[in-house]
Amino acid sequence: MRFAFCNEGFQDRPWRAVCAAIAQAGYEGVEIAPFTMAETVEGISGPARAEIRQAAEEAGLEIVGLHWLLVKPEGLHIGHTEAAVRARTRDYLCQLTDFCADLGGRVMVFGSPRQRGGSGGATPQQAWQWAAEMFSGVLANLEARGVTLCIEPLTGAETDFVLTAAEGRRLVEQINHPSFRLMLDVKAMASEEQAPAELIRQHADLLAHVHANDANQQAPGFGDTDFRPILAALREVSYQGYLSVEPFQFPTDIETIARRARRYLDECLAA
Repeated sequence: MRFAFCNEGFQDRPWRAVCAAIAQAGYEGVEIAPFTMAETVEGISGPARAEIRQAAEEAGLEIVGLHWLLVKPEGLHIGHTEAAVRARTRDYLCQLTDFCADLGGRVMVFGSPRQRGGSGGATPQQAWQWAAEMFSGVLANLEARGVTLCIEPLTGAETDFVLTAAEGRRLVEQINHPSFRLMLDVKAMASEEQAPAELIRQHADLLAHVHANDANQQAPGFGDTDFRPILAALREVSYQGYLSVEPFQFPTDIETIARRARRYLDECLAA
C-alpha cells in the first residue's frame, strides 16, 4: 500500500514547493486537483505538463492522478438538462484524461458533487441515464491513455447522486468496463450503516482508489475515525493502489497536517 497527499490544501504555493513538502512528510505520491493548475487544462501546454511531471519526479513523488475534476471551468455538469452542456462536459473529461496521462497519472476520481445529479435540473432517472452515457462516452479515451475513471460515492450533504458504495457499484456494473471503477472515501463511508472496513471487503473487486480523511473532514488522526480496521481491511483484500490523504478542514498548517497524518497511518499499519 502506498500513500499520497492531495495538493489543494497547499493553495497557491509553487508546485515544486508543494512536491517537496509532500515528499518530506513521507508520502510516495501526490494527487492533483486540476483547478489548482489552471482554469482549464486545455491551456496547459505540453512543455508545461512535462515540467509538472518532472518536478514531482525530482521530489521522489509519483503523480497518482486527478480529483475534483469539474470545479473549473464553470458550467460543466454530467446530468444537465441541456445536451450541449453534457457534450462539453464529456469533451472536458476527455481532455482531463489526456492531461492525467501526460503527467503519468493513472486514476481520475469523479467526485464533483455540484456537477452531478439533480443539481443540473434532471430527475433522478434522467441523471442516472445521462451519467452512464457521459462516462461511457469517455471510455475509449480512458482505455487508450491507460487511465481509470472512478466514481466516488458521497454523502447526502454534498450531492443527491451516488450516495452509497452500493450505488457506486451499481453504476460501475452497468457501465461494465475495466476503465471505470469504484473509489471509496472514508468520510463518505463513515456516513453509511456498514462500517468502512466492511464496505471495503464487500466492494474490493471493483475498488481502484481510496481517499483517507476523518468523518470530521480533517485528516486521518485528527478525529475519532479509527483507521486501524480500515487499513487492515485494505491489506486483507490485497489492495494495491494508493491511499490518498484528502482533508477538507485545516486546524493547523498543511505541513504539520501532512506529517501527523502520515505518522498516524504508519502507527495504524503497525498496530
